[in-house]
Amino acid sequence: MISYSRQTPEQQPDGSSPSTEDHIAPAPRVSVQAFCETVETAAAVQSAGEDRRLGKAHLKIQMGGMAAAIEAYRSAPTPNVIILETEGRNDILLGLDQLATVCDAGTRVIVIGKINDVTLYRELVRRGVSDYVIAPVTAIDVVRSVCNLFSAPEAKAVGRIIAVVGAKGGVGSSTVAHNVAWAIARDLALDSVVADLDLAFGTAGLDYNQDPPQGIADAVFSPDRVDTAFMDRLLSKCTDHLSLLAAPATLDRVYDFGADAFDSIFDTLRTTMPCIVLDVPHQWSGWTKRALIAADDILIVAAPDLANLRNTKNLFDLLKASRPNDRAPLYCLNQVGIPKRPEIPASEFAKAIESQPIASIPFEPQMFGSAANNGQMIAEISANHRTTEMFLQIAQRLTGRGETKKPKGSFLSPLIDKLRAKN
Repeated sequence: MISYSRQTPEQQPDGSSPSTEDHIAPAPRVSVQAFCETVETAAAVQSAGEDRRLGKAHLKIQMGGMAAAIEAYRSAPTPNVIILETEGRNDILLGLDQLATVCDAGTRVIVIGKINDVTLYRELVRRGVSDYVIAPVTAIDVVRSVCNLFSAPEAKAVGRIIAVVGAKGGVGSSTVAHNVAWAIARDLALDSVVADLDLAFGTAGLDYNQDPPQGIADAVFSPDRVDTAFMDRLLSKCTDHLSLLAAPATLDRVYDFGADAFDSIFDTLRTTMPCIVLDVPHQWSGWTKRALIAADDILIVAAPDLANLRNTKNLFDLLKASRPNDRAPLYCLNQVGIPKRPEIPASEFAKAIESQPIASIPFEPQMFGSAANNGQMIAEISANHRTTEMFLQIAQRLTGRGETKKPKGSFLSPLIDKLRAKN
């Protein structure tokens, strides 16, 4: 489907981050060649090539615009995608006609031009142009244009990956991840899967009262078998909308992985699940860093002390630098209000991080302890507790969705329920 791209109000000329709701599916492993006429556009394309969503694409940039493209493909095969910058109306149409004589079938063309005119757009459509983007462009414009070429409107939406990580060990990031995933599945009615990435010591199986014979280890140690059917067999059903990819939590082997060990697992889950919550262990390795940077949204869980503040700040700075076209990570404070423990106030945390926490979860040892020992979620222990509401609010912020409205009963509903119970 050919689209006509314009800059929306969220896309600022200074290249600022897109809006919260701007979810762009990653591009597959494709070749992209850009032929630019201005250094500004070349810089934007170069920046786009460093975006996580084009991480699998092979991008090459040349100057010279349309003329350089025509000359280049006289003796070389064309890539999957060609990006062409041009400044004049006649140059575009004449150049595209010449390019068609040397362009391979199946190659998709994105044109960047300065003329905002529907007649020109129709002429471009007739010539098979996939997208027309109005200059000046930012990196996120280029990312969106390329990625949208491979997201067919009729195809199932690509799943959103949410990574939850602790700023320090023992801060309860797994508990937060599991309860937030529960809220996403139960209250927002969004099909979700929790992937427990702490293969040696993961607690998702215990928290959801599940003991599946298979899980994520079977996939990561058999990468050649990973496909949709294989992943479906490994999932353990927790509720109608929530599934679990459990960790073995055994020490009979070591779990040393390469940086891309989980890529095929995440890619496969994206094709079948609208929401994937990654329970990322507190460790720093190639694959944990890659999982965080590649996620669509990130939640850092921190306790209100100095070490957590330092680590949260370090994570924030690294992730913001590595993901310039994404919104900044979110963070919440957990275990707030432990008696007699000196704590850093949320306002001081916010001043250092330059961002407000999305929640401050109180220290409730009896409730959390009972939930953990019984294999239950906080919502099951106390549905109306303020912490249950906090997990729902976090789920809404991470997914960009509002709460699913439940039908209101009449004022006679309680009486009718009692009468039914007696029958």
